[in-house]
Amino acid sequence: MAPYESESAGRRKATRYVVPVAVVGVAAATIGLVPALADSGNPDLPKISAQQLIEKIAKSDVQQMSGTVKISTDLGLPSLGGMAGGFTPGAGGSSDGKAGSSADPQSKLTELATGTHTLRIAADGADRHKLSVLDSAAEYSVIHNGDEVWAYDSASNEAYHAKDAAAAGDRAAKHRKGETPKGVPATPKELADEVLKASGKTTSISVEGTSQVAGRDAYKLLVKPKQAGSTVGGITISVDAKTGVPLKFTLTPAGGGKAVVDAGFTKVDFSKPAASTFDFTPPKGAKVTEGDDLKARDKSHAPKDMPKGMPKELRDARGGGMKDLKVIGEGWTSIAELKLPGGQGLPTGGSASGDVPPEAQKFMDALGDHVTGKFGSGTVFSTRLVNALVTDDGKVYAGAVTKDALVKAANAAQ
Repeated sequence: MAPYESESAGRRKATRYVVPVAVVGVAAATIGLVPALADSGNPDLPKISAQQLIEKIAKSDVQQMSGTVKISTDLGLPSLGGMAGGFTPGAGGSSDGKAGSSADPQSKLTELATGTHTLRIAADGADRHKLSVLDSAAEYSVIHNGDEVWAYDSASNEAYHAKDAAAAGDRAAKHRKGETPKGVPATPKELADEVLKASGKTTSISVEGTSQVAGRDAYKLLVKPKQAGSTVGGITISVDAKTGVPLKFTLTPAGGGKAVVDAGFTKVDFSKPAASTFDFTPPKGAKVTEGDDLKARDKSHAPKDMPKGMPKELRDARGGGMKDLKVIGEGWTSIAELKLPGGQGLPTGGSASGDVPPEAQKFMDALGDHVTGKFGSGTVFSTRLVNALVTDDGKVYAGAVTKDALVKAANAAQ
């Protein structure tokens, strides 16, 4: 794995395309190479080992491209309409400016964590990028051009603008570096980087034939956990045979069924985009929010800004009150253990600590599964990939592992 890590400086020079998808942190796992050759499939390409293909990804330094990406994310969450966006800090911006801007990339791009979306991207070097999220009746775009960052939501006719990192805060700084907002995963390349950047003995990697993605020949790199108990079945990364750019990323769950994450190009062009692609002027009448205004708003946030009736313990947790975080195990089956403030589990709508908003209670009830063990009792909240056990005495065990693995970890911690 050393050759991959030695190319880190080169990877930093490579264009980072902003096409957010979910669960990068979960997919990132330690890796041990399994010798394999791509000698079958269609098209017919020269043989290559897994090590060589990883090195090819690392050395890729594509600076100019454009294309269309289709991304589908299915975590198995219950359908709650637009309610879930209300849980995201900064989400739900309104035109009066009191709740932020609907064009703010930090909150807007997190909407890509569920459902199916079509995106159009373009890049020209390190300081020109454009991402557009296409909808049937609207379009949302983020444009980075030199020292300017613009975002525009056609549905609300609102725009976000950051002149430079010093004025606009951390959000603009991340866009200047070509990075996505904190906690928001990225393109097939960025997803692949997260999976491949660490080395270890808990993962097998092999080259499993070839394919065509967006009309281009590609090798298929298969990444699988060696450990039992992970909810990740495998990750397939389709790598462009000529450029080394990952063109498609598919994460399948151990339980079978459709992919949890499937992100790939349907069209791709590695020629230089037109300079006008990165031009932007707010339409007449558009409400423009400056990045420094959002920074000031975020600094002013306090527990009083939480939904009415939210218990103090949850307000403290939102403000960084989580403590004693530690990791149990390693690799794909590692589990995060932490304590909730106040030494008690999550309150319910009828708890003495205060009423939980009905929307939040509905969400928890839909996901919850009561369990017991040596640790006492608690509730497991599940998705198709990530599970979390919240015990009644205020401990949390979470990871891309099965419910049984969480209960076992909680029992062992007693």
